[in-house]
Amino acid sequence: MKLISNLCRNARLRGEINEHRRALYRTAVAWCGDEMLADDLVQEAMSRALDKLHQLQDPARLRAWMFRILGNCWKEHLRRRREHLDVDGMELAGEDCCPEGDAMVHDTVRRVREAIQCLPVPQREVVTLVDLNGFSYAEVAEILEVPIGTVMSRLSRARKALLGLLREEVTDSPRVTRLRSVK
Repeated sequence: MKLISNLCRNARLRGEINEHRRALYRTAVAWCGDEMLADDLVQEAMSRALDKLHQLQDPARLRAWMFRILGNCWKEHLRRRREHLDVDGMELAGEDCCPEGDAMVHDTVRRVREAIQCLPVPQREVVTLVDLNGFSYAEVAEILEVPIGTVMSRLSRARKALLGLLREEVTDSPRVTRLRSVK
C-alpha cells in the first residue's frame, strides 16, 4: 500500500514540477539575459528535480526546492564560464512579441531588464526571486544558501542601484521632451 501511495505522490509532484516551468524560465532569463541559456538551465533544473524527487522531504516546499535547484544550475554555469557578462550586445527576451499598442509597457520592461542585467549576479538573483517571483526573504535565503541578512542587504543595494540606473536613463534620454507654454 505504501508503494502505491508513493507512486501517486510522485505522479502528483511531477505534474507540479511542470507547473513551475514558466516561473523558472522567467527567473533564468532575468539572471542570465539569454533565452537559450535560460531554457537549458530550466531543463537541467527540471531534470535534476525529477531525478531527485525522492529527496524532497516536504512537498509543500516544492516551489522553493525547484528554485534552489535552478540556482545551483546557474552557479555551476557561472563557475564553468568564469567570464564577465557583456550586457551591451545582448538581445532582450521577448522583444518582438509585444503588441504595438503596449509600446510604453514594452519599453519599460526593456529598460528594467537592461538595468537588472547591469546588477552584480548576487543582487540580480535576489531581486528577481523577491520581486519577480514573490519569494519571502527566508525562502530566498534557503534557495541561495545565504543568511537572511545577506538577502536583505543585497535586495536593498539592488533596488537602490536599479532606481539609480532607471532615473539616470530617464534624465539622459533624448526622448524626454519638456512642454512649453505657447501664448
